[in-house]
Amino acid sequence: MRLPMPAPRPARESVVPMINVVFLLLIFFLIGARLAPPDPIEIDPPAAASDRPPEAEAALLVAADGMLAYGDARDEAVYAALAEAPREGPLSVRADRAAEAAVVARVLARLAAEGVAPVELVAAAR
Repeated sequence: MRLPMPAPRPARESVVPMINVVFLLLIFFLIGARLAPPDPIEIDPPAAASDRPPEAEAALLVAADGMLAYGDARDEAVYAALAEAPREGPLSVRADRAAEAAVVARVLARLAAEGVAPVELVAAAR
């Protein structure tokens, strides 16, 4: 008894090339992305017309209540941390828009007295 040959099944598409592309894209975006830890305190910077990004890597944060943060250091300890930290380029000072101008001026004067220079104030683009 002769049975008819079954029809050949269509070849299944391989998902391996798609998985390779997904992993390559994942690696590309991980290498291209700049992963930075979150700021230690919340800052809402004032708006400015300049669209030039800040040049500084390090940032001294001034909160609305006058609290200072630089890395793990807080308040008066930031000045010692700034003196010990190796830094190339300017120090970025990011002050909250609600911070009093007198507080920011005292911080800038203290930075100048400590020999931390150059300093740039950072504002958000409008």
